[in-house]
Amino acid sequence: MSYLKFDKRLMVNLEESLTREVLRTNRKGAYHCTTIVDCNTRKYHGLLVMPVPGLDDNNHVLLSSLDETVIQHKAEFNLGLHKYQGGSFSPNGHKYIREYTSDTVPRTLYRVGGVILSKEKVFSSFENRIMIKYTLEDAHSATTLRFRPFLAFRSVKELTHENGSVNQSYEEIPNGIKTCMYPGYPELYMQFNKKATFVFQPDWYRAIEYPKEQERGYPYQEDLYVPGYFEVAIKKGESVYFCAGDEPIVTTRLKSMYETEVNSRTPRDNFFNSLKNSVQQFYYRPNETDAYLLAGYPWFKVRARDLFLSLPGATLSIDDPVRFEKIMHTAIPAIRQFMEEGSEDNMVIHEIGQPDVFLWAIWAIQQYCTHVGIKKACEQYMDIVGEMIDYILDQKHPDMRVMENGLLYAEGKDKAITWMNSTINSKPVVVRSGYIVEFNALWYNALCFYNELTNGPQNDKLAPLIMRINISFPETFVNGYNYLFDSVSGSRVDWSVRPNMIFAVALPYSPLSRVQRRAVLDYVTKELLIPKGLRTLSPKSEGYRPYYVGPQYDRDLAYHQGAAWPWLLGPYLEAYLRVFGKSGVSFVERMLISIEEEISLHCIGTISELVDGNPPFTSRGAISYAPSVSAILRVLDLLKKYDVE
Repeated sequence: MSYLKFDKRLMVNLEESLTREVLRTNRKGAYHCTTIVDCNTRKYHGLLVMPVPGLDDNNHVLLSSLDETVIQHKAEFNLGLHKYQGGSFSPNGHKYIREYTSDTVPRTLYRVGGVILSKEKVFSSFENRIMIKYTLEDAHSATTLRFRPFLAFRSVKELTHENGSVNQSYEEIPNGIKTCMYPGYPELYMQFNKKATFVFQPDWYRAIEYPKEQERGYPYQEDLYVPGYFEVAIKKGESVYFCAGDEPIVTTRLKSMYETEVNSRTPRDNFFNSLKNSVQQFYYRPNETDAYLLAGYPWFKVRARDLFLSLPGATLSIDDPVRFEKIMHTAIPAIRQFMEEGSEDNMVIHEIGQPDVFLWAIWAIQQYCTHVGIKKACEQYMDIVGEMIDYILDQKHPDMRVMENGLLYAEGKDKAITWMNSTINSKPVVVRSGYIVEFNALWYNALCFYNELTNGPQNDKLAPLIMRINISFPETFVNGYNYLFDSVSGSRVDWSVRPNMIFAVALPYSPLSRVQRRAVLDYVTKELLIPKGLRTLSPKSEGYRPYYVGPQYDRDLAYHQGAAWPWLLGPYLEAYLRVFGKSGVSFVERMLISIEEEISLHCIGTISELVDGNPPFTSRGAISYAPSVSAILRVLDLLKKYDVE
């Protein structure tokens, strides 16, 4: 029995199947993404979507889709599916689907009369190449497969339309063709493992619609160019392999290439393995030496805060400390460059100058220390932790300074400086300035951790500072209702009930008493907890907007004003375990059942960026988000440790 399986009843119901997406990536930032019925609903969808560095910093859709047609006795049965102008779907190939599974690889099973055809897709781990295996499971007469490629050759941020500038020329290569629609793009190589006949029949398929873009208030219609079609004969029990990439292959090796990729996959046969597969899809290796984590798909790049808060879950929680070290080895020079130059220009890691980034980096190293031991952590990272602590203490950060009371004061009135970073007209929607609660919780934790690492002369400097914060943090943030202010700036106090206070309970070192930690946890549970995350604002607060829908303006207002974030479930459940210990394990396990449901509802096998704050808690935003997946992996890892105890 497959763990991620969808039967005919769901697949033929487009209201259900079109909301479920599938994503496969490689280490170079390229990906394949569509719905489980292979109908593209976003401009970001495509069979082969990849970076084209010579053009810009965006990904580009080269091969949008591939329509398959089964031909028997001259009768044609088209398995494709597209949404066209006027709400019509054609050619309705989903009606032939009998089941879809996503174990080791995504597999779709079609039945057309007496023909049973399976389709399995694999995205190459280190090359920009999609590979598809078609197997004729059953047939009672001669069968031919026809393949019609839909080409886009455009940025994921744009749409293409019929034009006279298309280069319609192509060149035959072994078992396929290569073609390139526009200058500046790489050649697209489309090949089979056996002889394929290509029929040149250029045409435009017009007014294809992407309903997800329509929902988001963006242009949503485009025309796609089809240069012709391939035909391949197939026998019962035979498999035909197709690949599309930016480099040619030796077609006799296509089958072995496909099998090598399949054998390297961890089957998605349970919750943990699904998340393990998902988190590995964020690994990014643009060259032989550097390693990063992408923040999410399909539109995020490498972002510093997301990288560091995701790093422990993405590596240590799946027992891969070596990858942690590789990514941190790439990040440390970027940290030092910013400390020396104060500039983020030309960095692959974006937003490294945000005030809390160094604090998250220290937290990530702290998790590494827990995993491998303090001796090795000191050898690897004590120097960089000390440099970041000194950089902050020496008042060198342009947007943050240490005050007399030991707390950090950050200026965020005119620009977004925290993870709640949505803006309208370049102004933050949620103004968080002054003493910011999670900044100072992270700061206290960082100082205590560095004190633990040094265990020497540095203690004379750190101990008095830690003692001051022990007094000033509760004095500044704890209010008469026993929860924490979100930010304090002079006489301006933010009474909004927000999830950022949970870090003062979840982090290994807390300046709060046990009674205060319990009170904060209770308040967050009562006001913010939903089955799939924490709301960004209490429903009792003014301006609460739980639904992340509509055009950009409406979504920006809801982003941190009521929408819930699954990644916050990680620190919340960690805080719960810190407060209740082993007696809290059963509650944590019950919460994970709700989040496990998510991996079969939105993007199969992964967790989205956010969900609506009110029922039915629909998934929104990026379909696969590194902090969300990493946070839940950390919780699963924490539960394993409790079981050991």
